Amino acid sequence: MTVNDDRPTVTAPAADPAPLGLAAFALTTFLLSAANAGWMTSASGNAWLGYAFAYGGVIQLLAGMWEFRNRNVFGSTAFSTYGGFWIGLGLWAVLVHPVSVSAAGHDLGWILLAFAIFNTYMLIFSTQVNAAVFAVFLTLEATEILLFIGNFAGNSNIVKIGGYVGVVTAACAWYTSSAGVINGMKGTIVLPVGKPLMAMGGV
Repeated sequence: MTVNDDRPTVTAPAADPAPLGLAAFALTTFLLSAANAGWMTSASGNAWLGYAFAYGGVIQLLAGMWEFRNRNVFGSTAFSTYGGFWIGLGLWAVLVHPVSVSAAGHDLGWILLAFAIFNTYMLIFSTQVNAAVFAVFLTLEATEILLFIGNFAGNSNIVKIGGYVGVVTAACAWYTSSAGVINGMKGTIVLPVGKPLMAMGGV
């Protein structure tokens, strides 16, 4: 006997993937920024590369897909794009850089310029999320601008400053991630993330 059940299926909500995506972004950003800042004098400077694929890349991309599940268009766009950024940067470092070392600075300049353009409108829209997320995008904007200028100009000092600002970006992302974890666990505000900086009219 076949039973036709037309009742709507209720799907349990997914946990908030933003703390995971932010943690993946923070760690990978920290590793690359520490190298740019000149801190890894006794290391290869490529500690970020594997994590660009596995953590900043794949895990952020997954977080973006889960944000689609949660109908969060801002989170899905941000995490999926920066997951793709890390995977793409890793592929460039492995496949392109070894055969075009002389053009590496300009390659990176164009990559970072393109992502700075994307980040600019996400920075504007982050004002509608909360102050902590806005801080992540604001410091990331400064990082990308400094790095694309430094790479286009072949100026290691500007790149180094970009590395320092990138470390600040990672710290902002780690804080926002930790706030999402503990606030989600407790069901109340333990670590504040601040209110949206501004509200825009819309649908």
